[in-house]
Amino acid sequence: MKIIPVRILGNKGCQRYSIARSLIRARSDFESEHPDFRLDVQEVTTTQEILHYTPVFAYPSLMIGDRLVCVGRFPSSKEIRAWLEDETQREPA
Repeated sequence: MKIIPVRILGNKGCQRYSIARSLIRARSDFESEHPDFRLDVQEVTTTQEILHYTPVFAYPSLMIGDRLVCVGRFPSSKEIRAWLEDETQREPA
């Protein structure tokens, strides 16, 4: 089973919550269609941690695998699903 790390970056809970809701919708379908993959979702909340991944810390961001896929906006579940599909095609590091 392959684990896909997913990081929701944001120092405001309401921003992380909005991304998490879209992620929950995308995750359900994704995991049912890809039983060999599981998502390891983590929330990154401190400014210092967020700055490790992106210079934007006032707005939410999303990482899937080792890629910063969305910065400064709220992605739709459809977009997240597409990024998860892309991650299944990537070669292991």
